[in-house]
Amino acid sequence: MIRTQLLTSNGEWLTGGEELITRWREEASGFIWIDLEGERPADEKIILQSLDCHQLAIEDVQRYRHPPKTETFDNYTLILYRGLSEFKKDLTFKQMTIALFAGDRCLISCHQRPSRGVSYFWEHAQQENLLVSPGLLASRIMRFSVGCYLDSILEFEPFLNEMEDSMQEKPNDETMRELIAYKSRLRKLKRIFSYHERLVTNLLKDIPQRLIDEDGDIEHGLQDLFERCERLNSLCTMYFEICGDLINGYLSISSHQLNNTMKVLTIITAIFVPLTFIVGIYGMNFDNMPELHWHYGYYYILGLMLVIASLFGGIAYKKWW
Repeated sequence: MIRTQLLTSNGEWLTGGEELITRWREEASGFIWIDLEGERPADEKIILQSLDCHQLAIEDVQRYRHPPKTETFDNYTLILYRGLSEFKKDLTFKQMTIALFAGDRCLISCHQRPSRGVSYFWEHAQQENLLVSPGLLASRIMRFSVGCYLDSILEFEPFLNEMEDSMQEKPNDETMRELIAYKSRLRKLKRIFSYHERLVTNLLKDIPQRLIDEDGDIEHGLQDLFERCERLNSLCTMYFEICGDLINGYLSISSHQLNNTMKVLTIITAIFVPLTFIVGIYGMNFDNMPELHWHYGYYYILGLMLVIASLFGGIAYKKWW
């Protein structure tokens, strides 16, 4: 699907399809936003080539699971990032690659599925007069997408606090399995967010001149976007480390409980080893064993075993074993 928004040189705002691209080319001072959603790769490539997008940029856009990046070409500045199409409370998510080409009088957005950020600003670009600043509009779209990530991550925080309380009060294997799953998902999210933070950092270090020359405040827009990306990455890293600490704490508690159990079993074994030794000796059926003919031999041995058991038990109790 191809849809376009055109701001003509006389201030008229039009919405349509491919026909507005021809009109935009005929004007010397108009601004256009071309949105390509769900286009076949071959058709998308033809459209981008017709708009003078660089061949390497087109290859990056159409490459499967290309990491987020930014690169400046002669006609456009490419911003390639991961948008959010679905995010659940258990941190399972679906993402998609969104490409934004910011040119002198043109913004091109490419995505295979509906994008929240693109859809939002498609409705609000006219109200905020953003078409005259393609670079600022691109940063706002990415900022909105990052905000969706941030809202979803913040919703996970109370649930993580409940799990932390549960692990401290009554740790169990089910919670342990959930924590391991969350840690794995947070690791994937952390990787994506670190890419986004690095992307915006690169843009801030060397803002393309065409974006600076726009009728907009691109420096502050990128700084705001960087702060969101940085916060998102730091929150995800913090939650990842909390999950790791809870897992290590559970393992430590389990190990401590096992040590206590083994300590009790060791004490019992230490008490009964000498008793078993005595029983084993007098369980041998040899005729030449004088003690077997003692009249009170049975009581003597029982008394000896009781003394030994009491002695070992007293030593264990005194040393707080």
